[in-house]
Amino acid sequence: MGDQRVCRIVRPNSKEGVHCAEMAMVCLTDFEEYAKAHLSKATWDYYAAGADECCTRDDNLLAYKRIRLRPRILRDVSVSDTRTTVQGTEIGFPVGIAPTAFHCLAWHEGEVATARATEALNTCYITSTYSTCSVEEIVAAAPSGYRWFQLYVYRERRLSEQLVHRVEALGYKALVLTVDVPYTGKRRNDIRNQFRLPPHLKVKNFEGVFQQEASVPEEYGIPANTLDPSISWKDIHWLQSITRLPIIIKGILTKEDAEVAVEHGVQGIIVSNHGGRQLDGGPASIDALAEIVETVAGRIEVYVDGGIRTGSDVLKALALGAKCVFIGRPAVWGLAYKGEEGVREVLQILNDEFRLSMALS
Repeated sequence: MGDQRVCRIVRPNSKEGVHCAEMAMVCLTDFEEYAKAHLSKATWDYYAAGADECCTRDDNLLAYKRIRLRPRILRDVSVSDTRTTVQGTEIGFPVGIAPTAFHCLAWHEGEVATARATEALNTCYITSTYSTCSVEEIVAAAPSGYRWFQLYVYRERRLSEQLVHRVEALGYKALVLTVDVPYTGKRRNDIRNQFRLPPHLKVKNFEGVFQQEASVPEEYGIPANTLDPSISWKDIHWLQSITRLPIIIKGILTKEDAEVAVEHGVQGIIVSNHGGRQLDGGPASIDALAEIVETVAGRIEVYVDGGIRTGSDVLKALALGAKCVFIGRPAVWGLAYKGEEGVREVLQILNDEFRLSMALS
């Protein structure tokens, strides 16, 4: 399974001082444990956070464990091919990087390292609006990488419009409109920790934009109440009027909204509950996938994120109709372990496990 390096996790032990445990990085849980041990508490809590009681966050994982595969045997599996296409572009395997904020909290190179890793493995990287490297820096670091850009709609529409034009000019291949954040979910540990970006980090895509409003309370690196809670389906038409990029909607969890999305001419849906960070008590994203796939009926591509931790999870999502899956937190764990190399290892492990699960199924 790729390069199974050994890391050392150091933990305090009440009787013997420091206790060192050897750990081979063979599955995504190993990266999770490493990240938890090495990141600051506030940073770990930020990445791990779910909304309210974290029921939906936790169910994203549990839902995959409830799904069973029905293997067929004595099929020739001597040759396997994990390549697929998304929006007409071939990628090496059906696992991309979901938009996650503030990669520089996990590794000093941040999103630049993530971009290089996904370029090396030829898969899709959805860059977050809330990245700690600018879209220009990301493209310069991985010029031939395949990228989409995650977009929010702001009260000041000019901000969203400027971002769209920037990424279109830079060669991003699609816009991923995140629609489940009219307001930010209540993440209790972030409130307890009074989470703020450290002074040396910025939301680089907005650098200089909000300087005149320094007195306004901050929320995740930009002034509070900047997102537009009035966003509605009519804004899809507005977005289509300012760009020629495909529009993919991220955050749909019902067949009813999937049908409306198709009617509005979008090119894709990411079935997502925002990693359980928004509405607590909604469905696990994998549990919402099947009805959306059935409703869409092949008219547009459907993807899913949330809770994917093994190659068999990838296979389950594809078997239920997803064209590709996206991982969020595991990419950050890879960064925390060893930057670009760590993200590559996480992706490679998922690809190897997916290939093995396909063959055994």
